Amino acid sequence: MGVAVEVSGLTKSFGSQNIWSDVTLTLPPGEISVLLGPSGTGKSVFLKSLVGLLKPEKGSIIISDTDIVTCSEHKLYDVRRLFGVLFQDGALFGSMNLYDNIAFPLREHTKKSENDIRNIVLEKMEMVGLQGAEGKLPGEISGGMRKRAGLARALVLDPEVILFDEPDSGLDPVRVAYLNQLIVDLNAQIDATFLIVTHDIGTARTVPDNLGLLFRRHLAMFGPREQLLTSQEPVVRQFLNGRREGPIGMSEEKDVAQVEAEMAALEARGGDAHNGVGPKGASGGDAVPPQLEPSPGLPERKAVRRRQERVARMLHEFDPDTAEAIRASLPEDLLAQADAGAFTPTRGSGGRHWAPEADAAAGGSTATAVLPRSGGEG
Repeated sequence: MGVAVEVSGLTKSFGSQNIWSDVTLTLPPGEISVLLGPSGTGKSVFLKSLVGLLKPEKGSIIISDTDIVTCSEHKLYDVRRLFGVLFQDGALFGSMNLYDNIAFPLREHTKKSENDIRNIVLEKMEMVGLQGAEGKLPGEISGGMRKRAGLARALVLDPEVILFDEPDSGLDPVRVAYLNQLIVDLNAQIDATFLIVTHDIGTARTVPDNLGLLFRRHLAMFGPREQLLTSQEPVVRQFLNGRREGPIGMSEEKDVAQVEAEMAALEARGGDAHNGVGPKGASGGDAVPPQLEPSPGLPERKAVRRRQERVARMLHEFDPDTAEAIRASLPEDLLAQADAGAFTPTRGSGGRHWAPEADAAAGGSTATAVLPRSGGEG
């Protein structure tokens, strides 16, 4: 199973420009999480911070009991071996064929024989549907195939955490659908911790176990998918419904009076609390569509049961709409236990929605930061 990634109080700036401040969240082990946010909010910077490529000014990132913000370079090198990364464009070497591109991490970081390397490379290529394409160059294949080749390369070291930096960029909606299914299938097979940075609303609604949103240099929210998909926070609703009306502007900041006028006009038109069709075919309004399931013949995702047990413990923490959506996703045995009071309340776990025992022992600190409904920095 993948490892947890515990981020606490993280702050990053470039000179006088603050990117984000006091970001606190925990990526649950083995689950799929998605990080959303308008362009320029520092989502890719966050990924680079997780692997130690950028050093935050404040905060900690705990992975396998190691704080990569303060650890030595030698220890950081060891922790990085836990990660696999799919870059936006695949980041393949143009002069190498797909086989050599995918074999590159094994040749650089291990002492495996070429026969072992071949077996691993062919296995990972089969997992992403690229069998038979070993000899092709990156320039000879489609964008979707390059993404899958980059994913195969990210898998060869058997990582426990896989980061996806806008995997759907440059792909048509059909290829995005195939890629989303591939991500779910891979999670079912390897049970690693996934974090996906994306702008695709369909992906955000149907793929992850957990959702987060960066906005105005803060983490607006992070928690189980139902928490954001039923949220009444204006910035969350605006982003997930892909509309102009709301706090997010072309340059992110909007005048308070303008936002209020836009929201009043939206309400006059009936609002967006509906179950219609949103951007790219995703359900709009308050709809909480079912998650994608692994393809037939693959094992069930182990993360599903772990997540169900986790959110069943936290039903008392959520507003009625979120609790109702979570209850609809729970199997009968867990629902009966929750209704019977069999679960110990998770005291003050806030947004760190995965380890109630640890949070209770520590006294708990709220990690779900909710932006104010008016203007300002939040």
